[in-house]
Amino acid sequence: MRAVIVREHGPAAQHRVESVLDPVAGRGEVLIEARAMGVNFPDLMVMQGDYQLLPPRPFSPGKEVAGVVGAIGQGVKRVSVGDHVMSLPEYGAFAEKVVVPEAICYRMPPAMPFDEGAVLALAYQTAHFALLERGAYKKGESVLVTGASGGVGLACVQLAKALGATVLAGVTSPEKGELARRHGADYVVDLAAPELRDTLRAQIFPAVGKRGVDIVLDSVGGDVFGATLRALAWRGRMVVIGFAAGRIPEVKAGYLLVKNISVAGLQWTDYRTRESERVRAVQEELYALYGEGKLKPEITARYPLERFAEALARFETRQVQGKIVLLP
Repeated sequence: MRAVIVREHGPAAQHRVESVLDPVAGRGEVLIEARAMGVNFPDLMVMQGDYQLLPPRPFSPGKEVAGVVGAIGQGVKRVSVGDHVMSLPEYGAFAEKVVVPEAICYRMPPAMPFDEGAVLALAYQTAHFALLERGAYKKGESVLVTGASGGVGLACVQLAKALGATVLAGVTSPEKGELARRHGADYVVDLAAPELRDTLRAQIFPAVGKRGVDIVLDSVGGDVFGATLRALAWRGRMVVIGFAAGRIPEVKAGYLLVKNISVAGLQWTDYRTRESERVRAVQEELYALYGEGKLKPEITARYPLERFAEALARFETRQVQGKIVLLP
């Protein structure tokens, strides 16, 4: 089979698609014949050696794959050969055949296209746990999503809207704002505005009133984090998802005390490892919302597997809106 292989950490263009031996499903494992793979910013970080979890080399990167079950190992009960499935391995998805534990293999709805199945995955799991688990969302609250035009951002926008929130999309251009509106955002907030620390609240108040916003889902960090923290309502909740701006912000604990607000972090991988059955239940919820037409992945680009480096380069230049898919 063919797979992207990382032999030494470095930029995406350094790595190659190679011919390697087919993997074999062992006990409790499922072999997936890949039809589509989701591309994520952490894939680039893993290849460069900058991610918090790095597999032993050589390895194949990739954290999302959808395809057909080609074989099952002894003891597998949840899926059968021929089933359409999605999986979220820590790495290894950028390959024509992928072996995963049964615990992280999810049967897709029969009518779901493979490309959508591959990306109704990590971003939406992240959105669900950020909003409901860490953000303690209650129906009817207001939610501000930063980086709202990216894969995780759009998933947060869609899910919050599907669950009855007033959704504010934080973006840096009118084009990105229009994309967020198409996916359910009620209001658009300009994160590129000057003096954002002081002007953000002026943008938010017409939408939610002077009390501020109930929940912020922040994947940007940097100056945006501080500005959105100041825009939180009394007893508001901030969930830190990532630091796309490149700078990890600091929190003044006194501000949390004065406004009775909380700041939580989300590392979704921990849930997959520690609470796999809960992750499975969340995936079923996501599939149900997809079936109701309330969730719809925005796939903005599709590349053949050989052009993986070109796909990943778009993250380096911050050209990514929605999701990118690789096709074997």
